Amino acid sequence: MRDMSKLIRLCRIIAFSTFFILSSILISGCESRYEDLDLSVYQYRDTKDLVKFVYDASLILKKDGLKSLEYFRNNRNILCTPDRYLYIYDMKGVNIYHAGMPNLEGKNLWDLTDKNGKKPIQMVIAALADQNNPHAWVHYSWWEPGKFYPVPKSSCHFKVTTPEGKVVFVGGGLNYPHEEKEFIRIIVDNAAQLIKEKGESALSEIANPVSQYIFRDVKVFVFTPAGKLLISPVMNDSLTEFKLMDCVDEMGHKPFEKALRELKNKDSVWEVFLAKNRYQRILVKKSLYLRKTYIADQEIYVGAITDLPQPP
Repeated sequence: MRDMSKLIRLCRIIAFSTFFILSSILISGCESRYEDLDLSVYQYRDTKDLVKFVYDASLILKKDGLKSLEYFRNNRNILCTPDRYLYIYDMKGVNIYHAGMPNLEGKNLWDLTDKNGKKPIQMVIAALADQNNPHAWVHYSWWEPGKFYPVPKSSCHFKVTTPEGKVVFVGGGLNYPHEEKEFIRIIVDNAAQLIKEKGESALSEIANPVSQYIFRDVKVFVFTPAGKLLISPVMNDSLTEFKLMDCVDEMGHKPFEKALRELKNKDSVWEVFLAKNRYQRILVKKSLYLRKTYIADQEIYVGAITDLPQPP
C-alpha cells in the first residue's frame, strides 16, 4: 500500500514536470518566468506548484491565443490529476476549457452555486479585480472528477488578454488544500478595508456565510479594544459578554492580550498559539492574524485563525 502511494506520487511529479517542460518550450522561458510571482508568501509546496502550474498555462494562452486550446485539449491527461486540473472561462462565466470535466465546456456557469450558496465564478471575477489578492484565490466546494460528493477547494487564477483580444481567466485548484497564512491575510485585510470604507454597515457583509470572509473552518471576526465581539468567530450571533482578552491557549498564554499590546505600534500582527486537535493526541500550532481598523474613529480589530504547518 505504501509502495502504491509512492508510485502515485511519482506519477504526479512526472506529469507536472512534463507540463512544465512543454510549457517552457512553448513560451521560450525558464524559472526566471516566475520572477513576477511572489511565492515566498506560501508555506506549502503544493500551493507554490499550483500557482506556477496555472501561471504557465496563462503564459501559453497569452502567447498563442485561442489556438492553444488545441494543445490543452490534447494534453488533458497531464493537466488533470487526482489533486488538481486546469480550466479556462471567459469573463461572462462561459467555460472554454476544462481538463477534468469536458462536459462543462460551452456552458455558462455564472450563477452556479456550491453547497454553501457560494458562487465560484462570480467570486473569481471579484478576486481578479482585487489588488490585495494577486493570485486571485477563492475558496468553495466542488466535485472531484468521477466522484459524487463535494470537496473543499482553493483555486488561484490569472486574467489573460489573448492576441485576438479575447479576455479570459485561467484557473486551477487544490482539493483538500492546506490552509495558507496568505489565505487569511487576504480576507482579513479586505475586511478591515471594507470596514474603513463602509463603517458599521460592513459588518453584515463580512458575517454573511456566502461571502469571501468565511470558508471551511476559517471565519473573520471583529472586536473592540475591550474585547466586545462585533462578529463572533464561533457563533452566528455575537457574544457581547464574552471576555476575549481573558482567553488562554493550552499553555495558559493569552494570545489576544499579547497581540493587542503589539498592535499599539503596528497595523497588523501574527500570533502563534497551541490548541487541541481532534485528529492528533499532541497539541498543534495555530496562527492568529489581527489587523487594526476604525469605525467612526473608534479603533477595532479584525482577525482570523488558521493552522500552521505541523511537524511530521
